[in-house]
Amino acid sequence: MHPDIELEALMSRYQQGDSAAVGLLIHRLSPQLLRFFLAQSVSSRYADDLLQETWMRIHQARHTYRPGQPVLPWLYAIARHIRVDHFRKQHRSDVRELQVEELPELPTPPAAAAAATVPDIETLLADLPASQREVICMLKISGMSLEEVARATSSSVGSVKQKAHRAYDKLRERLSGYAERTQ
Repeated sequence: MHPDIELEALMSRYQQGDSAAVGLLIHRLSPQLLRFFLAQSVSSRYADDLLQETWMRIHQARHTYRPGQPVLPWLYAIARHIRVDHFRKQHRSDVRELQVEELPELPTPPAAAAAATVPDIETLLADLPASQREVICMLKISGMSLEEVARATSSSVGSVKQKAHRAYDKLRERLSGYAERTQ
């Protein structure tokens, strides 16, 4: 039997609930899928997870396979989407970890003076214009990326950067004023 026809037969049996066909498909195709993920610059740490996620997605989407059609293009389309989703998630995580600019350090006055004169974060942010306060909260408190904030506020990344920069300047001025009063 031709290998492609054998795969098509196994896939058809899988769609009909044949658990032996599932095991044969997994045994036969997992090494190829694993090589696919490793060749796409996915670390071996993630390749196994992506392989498992691919088989779960194949199981969920098995009804979309059309009998008589080649199995490998259908299967690799699913694997490719899993890989793309993985890179998107990883990119979002990496971007969130990059800090555009840190909030200024609070001065370290004597404890009693600090309690009386240094406002809490809500008070500091309250004096900012609403658009700047919104951007700072999204970037620093919620940990969103510049792109996510831009999408959420229907503005450009440049506009988000500008609002954040202006807010940082105002916060620095306010905090330096508190530091001077406590010294």
